[in-house]
Order: sequence, then structure tokens, then C-alpha cells
Amino acid sequence: MIAKKSLGVVALEAILLVWGVRDEVLKKLPVEGYWLYGEYDFIAKVEFADENELKEFSLRLARLVGRGKFKLYPIKLSSSIFKNSIENPQIKEMGKNTVFYVF
Repeated sequence: MIAKKSLGVVALEAILLVWGVRDEVLKKLPVEGYWLYGEYDFIAKVEFADENELKEFSLRLARLVGRGKFKLYPIKLSSSIFKNSIENPQIKEMGKNTVFYVF
């Protein structure tokens, strides 16, 4: 699932990391990415048109792999997301205690 706005503008891009999940579950992930061997089991770049799509994706992923077994690290946020981050605790929490890695 890689979603884009109809105008081709992506509001949010993130790196998805998944760990502690069996191969059978990784095969069911709704995104294309790379299997890893080590601390993490899977990595992918995901794109969302808006915050609601991010929330829906996170809920669906939590049902599939379980809570606490994945992390979305934002790498690109639109200005509208920053503007709304004061009212959005999920976006505010993304930046707290987060280490960003450049691949």
C-alpha cells in the first residue's frame, strides 16, 4: 500500500521497520520492501496522502503484526502536517525520543 494524492503530491513519507515477526506474517505485509536479517526483519519506504491514511495504515499493521513490533519514522512531512501537529498527539510523539537514520 503506497498511496499518493491525486495531484501526485505526497504529504508524508516514512520508513517502516518491523521486528520480531515470523516469515509467514512478513509475506502478508501490505507494502513492498526488503527483508532484513538481524535486529529488524523488514524495512520499507511508505507514502501517505494525509494523516488519516497514516492512522489507518498503523491500525491495520498493528492487527497484522501486533503492537510494539513496528515503528514508522517520518522522513518527509508536509507543512500542513506540521501546522496541525499541535492538535495531533500521534505526530508529536513521532519526534519524541526518536533517532533518525539516513540510509
